[in-house]
Amino acid sequence: AAMAARCRLAARFHHVHGTNVRLDATRTLATRVESFANGLCFSQEPLAPGQIFLVEIEEKELGWCGHLRVGLTAHDPQSLEVVPEYSLPDLANMGDTWVFAITRSHNRVVVDGEEARARGLPWEPFLLIERVRIPRDTLVGRSRPGRYSHILDDLYKMNVLPATARRSRIGVLYVPQPDGTADMHIVINGEDMGPSARGLPTTRPLYAVVDVFASTKSVRVIPVDYGFPSLQTLCRLVIQKHIVHRLAIEGLDLPPLLKNFCQRE
Repeated sequence: AAMAARCRLAARFHHVHGTNVRLDATRTLATRVESFANGLCFSQEPLAPGQIFLVEIEEKELGWCGHLRVGLTAHDPQSLEVVPEYSLPDLANMGDTWVFAITRSHNRVVVDGEEARARGLPWEPFLLIERVRIPRDTLVGRSRPGRYSHILDDLYKMNVLPATARRSRIGVLYVPQPDGTADMHIVINGEDMGPSARGLPTTRPLYAVVDVFASTKSVRVIPVDYGFPSLQTLCRLVIQKHIVHRLAIEGLDLPPLLKNFCQRE
C-alpha cells in the first residue's frame, strides 16, 4: 500500500527539464517541440527501491535516427546549473548516471557466462524481478485495433509491441543487492531486460532519466498500482490468450465495456 501511494504521487516529471521539452499541466506528458535533442526529463521524486518509473510512447517523429533513452542518475535535477543536451554522452559523462538506449530490438542484457533468464509467460499477472513483484498488465503496451491490426496480432497475443513503437511502455527501477549496491533494470512491455547496470549506490537518491530523443516525440508517465490485478484485467488476459484475431472480440458474448477494454487498452 505504501509503495502504491508513493508511485501515484511520483508519477510525473520534474519541473527541471531540457530546453526543447514542454510539459502539460499535470506534468505527466513530455513533448519535444523542436529539433531532436535537449529532450532530457527526470522523475519528480527520487525512486524507492523496487519502484518503477514507467512511460508510454505517445507520439513519434519521422526523419530522425535513434529512439528513447532511459536510466537513473544520482544528480538532483534541481542542482543542475544547465540541463545537458543529451543523456548520452553528456549527462553520463558527469558521472553517477546510468542510461540505456532503447532500440527496435536487442535490448535484453546478457552477461558473459550467464544464461538469459527465462521470460515469464505473458498471461502471468505479475512480473518478478528478484524480490520485486509488479502487476504485469500496467507494464504492457498495446496497439489499437484498426485497418492493419492483423500485422501485429501475433505480438498482441503475446502482449508485446516493438520497443520503439507508439504505445510501447518502458520503465526503469533499481533493485538492492546484498553487497549494499543496486542493479538497474529496464522493463519493456512487461519484460525485464536484465541488469543493464550494476553497482549503483543505494546511499544516494536516484532519479529516473527519460531522454525524449530523435524519433520519439512525446511520452506519458503511467502510474503503476502495486495492488492485485482486477477481475477485469484477469478476464482480459484469458481472452487475449485464446482469441485468434483481436477483432474477433467483437463477436464474443461479452458486456460492451469489457469488449472495449480488451480491444483498446
